Amino acid sequence: MLKGKKVLLCLTGSIAVYKSALFLRLLIKGGAEVKVIMTKGATNFVTPLTFSTLSKNKVLVDLFEEETWVNHVMLGRWADVMLIAPASCNTIAKMANGICDNLLLAVYLSSNCPVLITPAMDEDMWHHQLTRKNITTLEQNGAHFLPVNNGELASGLHGDGRMAEPEEMIKYLEFFFAKQSILKGRKALVTAGPTHEALDPVRFIGNNSSGKMGVAIAENLAKKGAEVKLVLGPAEIKVDEKINTVKVVSANEMYEACMEDFQSYDIIVMAAAVADYSPKTKSDQKIKKENGGFTLELIKTADILFEAGKIKSPSQTLVGFALETENEKENAINKLSKKNADMIVLNSLNDKQAGFGIDTNKITIFDKNKKEYQFAAKTKKEVAEDIVNTIIQYRNE
Repeated sequence: MLKGKKVLLCLTGSIAVYKSALFLRLLIKGGAEVKVIMTKGATNFVTPLTFSTLSKNKVLVDLFEEETWVNHVMLGRWADVMLIAPASCNTIAKMANGICDNLLLAVYLSSNCPVLITPAMDEDMWHHQLTRKNITTLEQNGAHFLPVNNGELASGLHGDGRMAEPEEMIKYLEFFFAKQSILKGRKALVTAGPTHEALDPVRFIGNNSSGKMGVAIAENLAKKGAEVKLVLGPAEIKVDEKINTVKVVSANEMYEACMEDFQSYDIIVMAAAVADYSPKTKSDQKIKKENGGFTLELIKTADILFEAGKIKSPSQTLVGFALETENEKENAINKLSKKNADMIVLNSLNDKQAGFGIDTNKITIFDKNKKEYQFAAKTKKEVAEDIVNTIIQYRNE
């Protein structure tokens, strides 16, 4: 599982750094290619020579060495994973607050690979409310924390905060890489964002969808190994460059982009807030204000989820979204049946932690096997993880 993997092992100032030498030996034995970054604090406990000998690569310490400064951005792009072990309380705090005063932090802030953090600190530091806050901040920004052990600490006390053992870290890393490739060989289609239905060259009918939820789902599917096509409406949101993104404006453009190769996808997630209606006619010129009222005739747009449900094969998994304001569960289950979807993700505009334009969401998922999955309010990245994991579970049943 580790053969050929590129691991960026980062060491901070902690007595637990001695375990990292043993961990590095196991990484090399497993076939991983390892590069090592040490903070100056880490070099007070173990010399860089130890890790350069074990890794057969130069250990990087000083951000302002010419060679290191040039390459600090590329290190995070080279790695399959950035693993900080041990991660001291000090380094965790700096990471959570965007401080960049050493090489490790510069690489973290410029990396686009997954980040795993193995904490090591005394029990009171581990349970301090500021440490808990910093950990939550990092998790919300995509970092993964390995659990700490309860045992003998450097202070001589027994408690939580002891760094995981090298064998435990190897097992966690192997499991992490297995999860990362669980959808390898699968193709996924995701829609996201609003659609804009033009009235004239300057006006349109639209909604407040930011596209954050759909983009987070697309990125999570890609992180797990799927080849992803994202059909994105007019939303100002950055998307991972690894994802094939097709930008559209109208509901009809989104429909055509989805249907052109629909049968080639294993997983289809319709997360976009597609307009239900579009102006019957579009003016080529800006409509001028006139005395009296203005009558607008609307026609239905293509129901992308419904059309997808009509043609999907038994091997395809189709997921829709239901944004409701009343009779939420009943309407969601009815939509699941009517659209011939496999799963419906329900969120309610009555919940202050769900809806358009915010960074959190609270969902309930219903599947065609009459199972219901309820989730607490979380960040949209965390919600995307829940949705994708539920899709994988459904497909494996």
